[in-house]
Amino acid sequence: MKLPLSWLSEFVVLPKNITVDKIVAAFVKVGFEVEGVENPAESIKGPLVVGKVLAIEELTGHKKPIRYVGLDCGEKKTRFVICGATNFAEGDYVVVALPGAVLPGNFAISARETYGKTSNGMICSARELGLGDDHNGIIVLQEKNLKVGAPALDVLGANDPIIDIAVNPDRGYAMSVRGAARELAMALGVPFKDVNSKALITTLERKKKRGKVTPVVITDKSGASRIYLRSLTNVNPLSQTPSWMARRLTQAGMRPISIAVDITNYVMLELGQPLHAFDAAKIAGSLRVQRAGAFKELVTLDNQKRKLHKEDLLIADDKKPLAIAGTMGGLDCEVTEFTVSIALEAAHFDSVAIAQNSRRHILSSEASRRFERGVDPALAEVASARAAHLLMEFAGATYLGTASKVSAIAKRSTSVSAQEISDLIGATYSDKELQKALTSIGCGMKKNGKKWSVALPSWRPDLHNLPDLAEEVARFYGYDRIPSILPSVKLSKNGRSGLTPLQNRKRALALKLAHRGLVEVHNYPFVSDHQMQLFGFTGDRAKTFTIANPMSDEYPHLRTHLTPGLLAAAARNLSRGEKSVALFETGSIFRNTEKVETPGNISTSKRPSAAQIKKIYESVPKQALHIGGVIAGEFVGSGWWGKGRMVEWSDAVDLAAELITETGHEFSVHNVELAPWHPGRCAEFRVNNKAVAHAGEIHPRITTALGLPERTVAFALIVDAIPFASPVQAIPVNTMPAAIQDISLFVDQKVSAGDVEAALVEGAGELLESIQLFDRFQKPGESQVSLAFSLVFRAPNRTLTSDEVSALREAAGASAVKKCGAQIRS
Repeated sequence: MKLPLSWLSEFVVLPKNITVDKIVAAFVKVGFEVEGVENPAESIKGPLVVGKVLAIEELTGHKKPIRYVGLDCGEKKTRFVICGATNFAEGDYVVVALPGAVLPGNFAISARETYGKTSNGMICSARELGLGDDHNGIIVLQEKNLKVGAPALDVLGANDPIIDIAVNPDRGYAMSVRGAARELAMALGVPFKDVNSKALITTLERKKKRGKVTPVVITDKSGASRIYLRSLTNVNPLSQTPSWMARRLTQAGMRPISIAVDITNYVMLELGQPLHAFDAAKIAGSLRVQRAGAFKELVTLDNQKRKLHKEDLLIADDKKPLAIAGTMGGLDCEVTEFTVSIALEAAHFDSVAIAQNSRRHILSSEASRRFERGVDPALAEVASARAAHLLMEFAGATYLGTASKVSAIAKRSTSVSAQEISDLIGATYSDKELQKALTSIGCGMKKNGKKWSVALPSWRPDLHNLPDLAEEVARFYGYDRIPSILPSVKLSKNGRSGLTPLQNRKRALALKLAHRGLVEVHNYPFVSDHQMQLFGFTGDRAKTFTIANPMSDEYPHLRTHLTPGLLAAAARNLSRGEKSVALFETGSIFRNTEKVETPGNISTSKRPSAAQIKKIYESVPKQALHIGGVIAGEFVGSGWWGKGRMVEWSDAVDLAAELITETGHEFSVHNVELAPWHPGRCAEFRVNNKAVAHAGEIHPRITTALGLPERTVAFALIVDAIPFASPVQAIPVNTMPAAIQDISLFVDQKVSAGDVEAALVEGAGELLESIQLFDRFQKPGESQVSLAFSLVFRAPNRTLTSDEVSALREAAGASAVKKCGAQIRS
């Protein structure tokens, strides 16, 4: 919210000689982030004066209009300049930069020869002075009693610092000069000068003339609680917006458009109440607040045809929709240069209804942003009266009267004590301090025993209970008053503090991959319909959650696997010049596989009970923790030392195996077909016969679609599905010599090496110390695979004989023959 200091000063009695820095500090003190301060006058140096146009000579023979203009700048001689603008005439007053002036952008002004003439200065536009984006013509001054040669910055009011504050969603009341000024007055401890609402309304009614008043109806009371429709006629839509109003709109970041639009925008910025001006002649019958229902479409002011949802909240008449309520008006009822009568609408809409309007139509406006955050219901009457006065003063309008439908503003109250506030904040506050702080934000205070009965102001819908009021007290007296105390450390059962076992495992696995050279990334957990289809997810992995208000409509679902984000990140890095990538990510995945019950509305005024906390946790879907990685390109880099090696699917299998080994568990490996991996090149890892990881080569269909190398590999492990192993027990060192036997077998290619290894282990018996696959060979076109294993036997108390070792080898081979159909090679 951009706040010109001159505008703020109309609502706050600022101390003399107060600096902008102190005002900025005051906003920060009460919780507003100041995003910047700008003062256009600071970037303008040298002579900038008011000039009067004495003569205009049109220079012909050029591709664009060129004028040679004679100016009276309060000097003895007429000054001549070249100008390409045509929006001024003889007798107009303009802003002239004389030679020696320096404009924003370090643009120095000097006398120069151009178009066969000497241009001795420049007539300025708003953009050239940094006062706005309008570059369609130069500034024509409208102020009365202008003096040629006078400093133009003073006339323009350009020496006016603009403070830009960030307004949080719960601070909708501060999205106006009036609301921000109230906060500033509180921070500085100075009087706040509010609008005289009663005088505005009374004075307007005294000026009322007889005439037709457009009736108004609220057909859906859930969408609006009150509406005022003020009828005005004899409007001159071509009236010029006062320069001071246009200047303030520009300072606040809005573009002046026309007198009616500018006045409604001005009042919205000033008081915080969005308004809309309809061409009354185009309203058929009554103006209504209703749901879209049978209405199918509406062309809005941005000339976009919008399909209406049946639950959209609209402003309509008896025949057609006129506007998307609180969001944007319709083109059919726009105020134009032919408009004579205006119906000025001010309503208090339901914030949720307006937020839904905005989300459905992807249409965020200055009005919708205010209604979503909550607008004071008492403002509709006051703001519409203020706008009507301005239309009468600057557009020559005649006020005919007001139609309204109004529900009483609900009175809200709560009770607190100074002790409760002190306990919650952690600092001590007296009753007097509590009263001062809450009164300053507009609360009514009445002592009721040890507690205060607090009447909550209508412009603060964010205030409900003790924590809300405690925040206001802390804000008022400053957060530096709250002592900094470190929280007590909760010890575990063994008397130690630190990370949980799952946190330790997550960290250890991430470090393992980082040490192997993979780079950690963090992707958004959102996926598109296209990604879900491309990756071929089925079953539980296709059961995702659809987000109610996604950041992007292209990615409306929560991910059910890490690979879509990882592969997209790999493709993005390769497209930007990387030759090879090795990435990993740790994060939650979301699968809609279990029905959960909502816990209902739980009050925040006190700590929930144990049963309520249990319901809260049970209402959150399970979010499994995964760690996954992708490698594309070279696994071993090329360089001066020689040629590298492209990644193979076995590399992903090895990494997954290392991660499971890191958890302290043994595992079995099985050949499976599972998207998004290549059939026949996907390994499934099982711990206690439960699948915990998959690794292998990505399906060519996916790599082609994403522009990845053909042999791109990936792995994914379910971190929290692996049980936590008991502490590792050291194995006694065996001093007896080992006996090593190799065995080579033929098996069908469908039989996994892991199954063969398991059969060998079972047959070898207890004296088998270790087993390792050291060779795999398959001739092209053959269905049999040759596997060679090294078996290490050792007895704990003696040296094994050659006959014993041979018998153990034969027993292992026999087991593999029986269980896997293996054929032992001689």
